[in-house]
Amino acid sequence: MTITATNPILPGCYPDPSICRVGETYYLVSSTFEYLPGLPIMRSRDLVHWETVGHAIDRAGMLDFEGIRSSGGLYAPTIRHDGERFWIVCTLVDQADATRGGNFVITARDARGPWSEPIWLDVDGIDPSVAFDETGRVWMHGTRLAREPQWYHQTEVWVREYSRDERALVGEEHVIWRGALDRVVWAEAPHLFLVDGCWYLIAAEGGTEFHHAVSVARADALTGPYEGNRANPVFTHRHLGRSAPVIGAGHADLVQTPDGTWQAVMLAMRAQDGYHYPLGRETFLCPVVWEDGWPVFAPGRGSLPETFEVSAEDEDAVADADAGTWQPDAHRSGEVSPDDLRWTGLRALPEQVAHIAGDGTWTLPVRAASLADAAAVAFVGVRQQHVDVDVMIELDVSALVDGETVGLVVRQSECDHATVQVTRHPNECVMRVVHRQGGHERILAESVRERADSVRLGVRARAYDYALLAGGEVLHTVDGRELDASSTGGFLGLWLGVFATSHSQAPRGSVGIRSFRYEPSGADSAVPIR
Repeated sequence: MTITATNPILPGCYPDPSICRVGETYYLVSSTFEYLPGLPIMRSRDLVHWETVGHAIDRAGMLDFEGIRSSGGLYAPTIRHDGERFWIVCTLVDQADATRGGNFVITARDARGPWSEPIWLDVDGIDPSVAFDETGRVWMHGTRLAREPQWYHQTEVWVREYSRDERALVGEEHVIWRGALDRVVWAEAPHLFLVDGCWYLIAAEGGTEFHHAVSVARADALTGPYEGNRANPVFTHRHLGRSAPVIGAGHADLVQTPDGTWQAVMLAMRAQDGYHYPLGRETFLCPVVWEDGWPVFAPGRGSLPETFEVSAEDEDAVADADAGTWQPDAHRSGEVSPDDLRWTGLRALPEQVAHIAGDGTWTLPVRAASLADAAAVAFVGVRQQHVDVDVMIELDVSALVDGETVGLVVRQSECDHATVQVTRHPNECVMRVVHRQGGHERILAESVRERADSVRLGVRARAYDYALLAGGEVLHTVDGRELDASSTGGFLGLWLGVFATSHSQAPRGSVGIRSFRYEPSGADSAVPIR
């Protein structure tokens, strides 16, 4: 049977997707940067409906995130299965300290975990991947800045064997690729595949923005030499111009379905004006066929389809999601309870900064750090997955100490975010809308209100307009184009969450999150959203 796939298959910030199949089940992982738990493991029987079965980085102490700034952290994982266990290779990046972090590998018998402690690979660069040859040997590969570059930001793809016994890279290193085009930048996201006795290298080029593209090369031996496809780049949206509703397509990974057909997952961005994409880089699905010994992406079309048919084996597993739900996990409009898998923390697991109260709601102890700090902030939040959405929260501030602040944040980074917040004082509460832009804060609205034990705050997003509310009243509207990655830099979509800070003073209070409602609006009440 067949089922209709609608792009994006994972809306919101699910960038750098990697996929593998075990039997009739697909597994997918994506980047999470400074948010924890890290590297969500998603499972599907049809490539359309996805459920989160765990996270690869889900224990305190697995990795050290302290001080890692926004858009650092976990970059571009790859997931594979060797017949016995799952492998994930990934990079932990600290932009301020190149000696910290690096490439690592973790493994698990079950995709749900537990995943092993990281094994660090003695190699620099980013975007590692792993392949298994016909004899079972393990080959790591990845991208780094070229040792002897011919131009600025030229990169090279390396390959080297990995020893299961020694748990280390061994043998000779092979540099197999420096890009398909002259002066191309960031030949990255390399993945090696053995197809009909030939090794294929799929790589991204052009940088993960408007000029993103997919190129392919092939060789008789895994270590090369590789010849590039004369059609390179074999897939891109850059030639469609700024009027295209989807831009920046690239970072592809391939998977073969049980019936022998092929699909690719890749990232791309929906930009209503051709430039700005507050939801970040999302996961799209693309059909692939093989012609004359080469993969052809979106055959006969040359761009990511809005909808298309994919084969499905299990009729029970592909029942259409109920109206008003979206992926992954068939999310529904309304209350986001503490056990919801959407919750994330900043450089800390949600349960490290908050706890579930006796009534089943979050209690968030205040911390000294603020949203401007690269620290484990008192914050819990969720990805924005819809262009038009209302997020409304009700907070119990009775245990908030005078001088401490709690609020709702639309977050891009430490340097760029917008908040509607309340600060307690002995006889009053001060409500403010604050926009931190490029590291500088501006108070856009302020009002003094009677001291109360509960407050209602919210954000009403409509396209690029983010109206920040208190008690149902719009205090100010912020332009989302000033918050998205194309304006601020970095790699993230927007997060919506609750924060609390004592502004570097010794924290004493706490906040109860009595309600957190995520409600897509109108046509955005189900995915896809266009």
